[in-house]
Amino acid sequence: MKRMGMIFRAKANKALDRAEDPRETLDYSYQKQLELLQKVRRGVADVATSRKRLELQLNQLQAQSSKLEDQGRKALSLGREDLAREALSRRAALQQQVTDLETQHQTLQGEEEKLTLAAQRLQAKVDAFRTKKETIKATYTAAQAQTRIGEAFSGISEEMGDVGMAIERAEDKTAQMQARAGAIDELLASGALDDPSGMAKDDIAAELDRLSGGTDVELELQRMKAELAGPGADKQAIEGGQASQGQQAPQAQPGQPRFDKQ
Repeated sequence: MKRMGMIFRAKANKALDRAEDPRETLDYSYQKQLELLQKVRRGVADVATSRKRLELQLNQLQAQSSKLEDQGRKALSLGREDLAREALSRRAALQQQVTDLETQHQTLQGEEEKLTLAAQRLQAKVDAFRTKKETIKATYTAAQAQTRIGEAFSGISEEMGDVGMAIERAEDKTAQMQARAGAIDELLASGALDDPSGMAKDDIAAELDRLSGGTDVELELQRMKAELAGPGADKQAIEGGQASQGQQAPQAQPGQPRFDKQ
């Protein structure tokens, strides 16, 4: 089971590697950083809103405190010490609330400053990552295109490999058909194979046809020369043509009578 699990994880990892595109991964990481930066900014806005609310409350409490102080002073001037004491007691309670709110205000102000600084730093990192991301994407795209071009030129890509194999098969079939056609021609010429159409000739017949064809040409040439030379040279031209065919009259042996054709 452990081995099967390891094999499954290895194959899954290999499949993920093939499916993973670094450019998509970089874009996803950049998107996550933007979301984090947005959350930090939202946190800064929330803290600033709370600080502003505390400032409003402080202003209201300080206004009430001033009002109670004026009321106590006025009550003393009118001889109502009891009213003045009540006004000062309320003012003291408000002053305690003001002190607590001021402490909270200082805390929120410090948190706001920290979050603002963190947002600025994160913004700088996001901007730097975006620049680096685009650089890496451009470099990866160029390397991918260069690799595909190299594979196409070298013939190791899948598409070019299929094309190369098709060309090799076509060349092999062409060479095989040429060899077969040549072998059939040789067998027909040698007489080893019979031509059912009766058009093929053996080597002896082909040679005789060639010789007879040349002889006919020579005879025709001699006849034309005789016609151009005159009527008396016709017979001599014909005899000369026959002699050129190897059909010359036998020469008389020494001591034998010589007969001339009339």
